[in-house]
Amino acid sequence: MSALRDHSILLHIIRYCDQIEETMELFGRDYDTFLSSNTYRNACCMCLLQIGELTNAFTEEFRTTHTGVPWKQIQGFRNIVAHAYGTVEPEIVWEIITDDILKLKKYCCELVESEDEK
Repeated sequence: MSALRDHSILLHIIRYCDQIEETMELFGRDYDTFLSSNTYRNACCMCLLQIGELTNAFTEEFRTTHTGVPWKQIQGFRNIVAHAYGTVEPEIVWEIITDDILKLKKYCCELVESEDEK
């Protein structure tokens, strides 16, 4: 049962990564546009918050077995977005959405594919 839950969480994380990519395509992959648009930043931050929330729901076994991404850091960033949004540096969010989200999505897709092959 817990493996099904972890699998479902991975699929949800992938969907939020896709939503970030869609938002970037909609607004453009331009840092100045990102800085000037509250809507752009808020949409991305909401997805990051949801991803962080989801990583908290993984089983402990999953987190200790699958160490290809820093689950605790993702959860920690979620806490910053949720509780101290005014202190979130746009540069950090931009770095996450342009560099880290693609890596996270790839890792999650690989895990889903390996589970589907079993």
